[in-house]
Amino acid sequence: MLSRDSLAASPPVATRIGLDPFHFFNRHVLFLLPSFMVLVGVSFMSPRQIRRSALIVFAISIALIVATLLVGPEVKGSRRWITLIGVNIQASESAKPAFVVMAAWLFAESTRRPEMPATSMALVLLMTLVAPLVMEPDFGQTMLILMAWGALFFIAGMRMIWVLGLAGAAGAGLFGAFLLVPHVAGRIKRFVNPASGDTFQVDTAMEAFWNGGWFGLGPGEGIAKRSLPDSHTDFVFAVAAEEFGIILCLVLVALFAFIVIRTLSRAYATEDMFSRFAASGLAILFGVQAAINMSVNLQLIPAKGMTLPFISYGGSSIVSLAYGVGMMLALTRLRPRTEVESMSAANGLRSYA
Repeated sequence: MLSRDSLAASPPVATRIGLDPFHFFNRHVLFLLPSFMVLVGVSFMSPRQIRRSALIVFAISIALIVATLLVGPEVKGSRRWITLIGVNIQASESAKPAFVVMAAWLFAESTRRPEMPATSMALVLLMTLVAPLVMEPDFGQTMLILMAWGALFFIAGMRMIWVLGLAGAAGAGLFGAFLLVPHVAGRIKRFVNPASGDTFQVDTAMEAFWNGGWFGLGPGEGIAKRSLPDSHTDFVFAVAAEEFGIILCLVLVALFAFIVIRTLSRAYATEDMFSRFAASGLAILFGVQAAINMSVNLQLIPAKGMTLPFISYGGSSIVSLAYGVGMMLALTRLRPRTEVESMSAANGLRSYA
């Protein structure tokens, strides 16, 4: 299903820019193998190994984001990509799951050691990632990270005054972006008043849903993908709706919902607070990203550059999603009682990984 949607959406885009029709599809499949290896390998990690890997991945990702700001090419007014060994890398993708695990680690420690300044440390961690993302600028990823962090903050049982204060700060930040960043203001204005600007992509996406109906026009018969510039990334959900119907879209929604709900239910069944917080945060990150992409396609929220997990084209996105899902599997899989007892004892003796 994942490759089929990419195959349906990507050939017209590749043809328009002078590439082989199957360029994006071939690269999409090329990234599936290492992504699968990452997912399976990470799923066998222990919570301690997950914490260590997240620390390393986060540090490398921050360094790459800073390097992107310094030497990355500017595309559509943003610097989000850097080329290493011939491969385009969007470091913010790998930073997201690692960040969630790091934040969960801090909040878990605060429940065991109330005297630990976990809130302050978590805020510093948040600013370490958000600040360079705003400088790129990448407000879509910034909002996603803020929502995941806020959800973790709430799950960890922090005081409501903090939650309200942070919500107010996020609202003020969004208002500031509206006032100071032209393309953010443009997207919000077009969403509120479509007549105020170019709404070609979102209008074409909505037409795709109407054209597809319940069962779709059939593989390769879609019209929208011939004119949508981002049909293989941001608007792949609309292409899938036009060619395979609303039925397939409902199946995708159910699949994403199952992954999130199943992970949350398994997370709350574990007694280890780090595993509970980290798995919950990763599930929320995964679900919110999918919800944002689908909502943009349905014109429910302003347009954002957000991929649909495992379906949209993008090597950095697929590998980082595999890393995140692998950690979700590792943190929620059933373990022998002896392993759980030894893990709890280790957490009691040490506060570090």
